[in-house]
Amino acid sequence: MGKHWIKNFTELATTPNRKLALEIAEAGLTAIGTTDVILNKVKLENNILKIDGESFDLTKYSRIKVVGFGKCSPEAGSALEQVLGDKINMGAIVGLSKIETKYIETFAGTHPEPSMANIIPGQKIYEIIKDSKEDDLIIVLVSGGGSALLNYPESEVAQGKMLYNNFLKSGRTINEINTVRKHLSLLKGGGLAKIAYPATVLGLIFSDVPGDNFSEVASGATYKDESTNIDAQKIIDEYNLGKYDLIDTPKDDKYFNNVHNFVLVSNKTAVEAMAIKSKELGLESKIISTELYDEVDVSLAKIIEARQNDTVILAAGEPKLVVTKKGGSGGRCLYMGLHAVKEKIVDADSILIPLASDGMDNSDSAGAIVDEKTFKDIENTGISIDGSLENFDVYPIFKKSGDMLMTGPTGANVSDLMILLTKKN
Repeated sequence: MGKHWIKNFTELATTPNRKLALEIAEAGLTAIGTTDVILNKVKLENNILKIDGESFDLTKYSRIKVVGFGKCSPEAGSALEQVLGDKINMGAIVGLSKIETKYIETFAGTHPEPSMANIIPGQKIYEIIKDSKEDDLIIVLVSGGGSALLNYPESEVAQGKMLYNNFLKSGRTINEINTVRKHLSLLKGGGLAKIAYPATVLGLIFSDVPGDNFSEVASGATYKDESTNIDAQKIIDEYNLGKYDLIDTPKDDKYFNNVHNFVLVSNKTAVEAMAIKSKELGLESKIISTELYDEVDVSLAKIIEARQNDTVILAAGEPKLVVTKKGGSGGRCLYMGLHAVKEKIVDADSILIPLASDGMDNSDSAGAIVDEKTFKDIENTGISIDGSLENFDVYPIFKKSGDMLMTGPTGANVSDLMILLTKKN
């Protein structure tokens, strides 16, 4: 195979089953590669822009503007420049880092907590889309992480930061936190579509939201929001989240008549690619869910219960982790991996891989590989499993054991991916 997404693939692939599981994980990452997704699904032929079966005649537009927000957006913007070139008149994108682009200005913001670094790009995006005309075309690159990265007005930053930290302790779902986020912003919850009206808006969505709730990606800047301030306040009161100045989201259908949203990739893309790869490797596959929201131990139990010989169990989602202590390192995937080690719930013929598709499981690690070798590696570290779990500090123990997956930032983000491979040696 070509390049390895998993940089330490060779070091981890110490058994036949480990190698198979790692190859399946890489098939999922390949399927959601942002640049390839854009180049495969967005085509320009004789001034006709074609996106997922729909066509737009660019001769009808006087200006093409590109804005974007989220972890995938800088790479998506760079790929879009390959398609459109100097047809792009102006643009601004906020991601986790700046990249070299010719026609679109890129900004580095902060995630998962918003900060004042996010306001400059937020204002820039606002300035680009406001006062747009009917013959303007606005392409919006939307991806996971955009809820934290996209902020406007300035008051959204402090409120968003407080909301994130209070919600982290509550362990509630992304839908609930995004409902409140939409009502703190002039851009989220369809606000961007309203500001861009009457221009034509093309939303290119890279979904990180489990299931088909695509209007939740980056808090739905290009989707009509059905929730109200009353709904947001109810969530705030129920979980005692603090005091917020709520903004109602646009409800008039006219703001969305010229909006076309295209979901280019989601966690289903990754899971289906992993199922195909499993078959190529001579294994059956079973997709049990693409919207795992349960607590980590419950999610893991569902995966283990589905185990069968010569079968790969596949799942995706964002298992719930209620963080009650600060200062730890590592995220949901490493936590799930260490929980599996503690309970010894993989056997001699099984490999578990919980994997963050963006390559950053609240750390520079993408996740972990867990089998009987991992049990021994973890034991040899001398670090307490119980203490690591209780303190939500799971990164050090895996770093010392050598069982972490290291991909670096993948430029993609479609939620967490989970693989359980069972094959008798």
